[in-house]
Amino acid sequence: MMKTSTADARQRRKGSGDLLGPNSEIGRKLRQYYDDLVSEDVPDRFAQLLAQLEQAKPASKKD
Repeated sequence: MMKTSTADARQRRKGSGDLLGPNSEIGRKLRQYYDDLVSEDVPDRFAQLLAQLEQAKPASKKD
């Protein structure tokens, strides 16, 4: 079994230009999924519930 030093591993990462190595494809897919999710519209029902929550906050707040 051949041992690799941390310096060897760092050099391989530098040479490839890909900081995540084999995980880069996973990172790209997660970024694409996140971007798609964030760009979607908020459903009307959810927006109504958020508005009701905002109105209820001051009334239920006791100091």
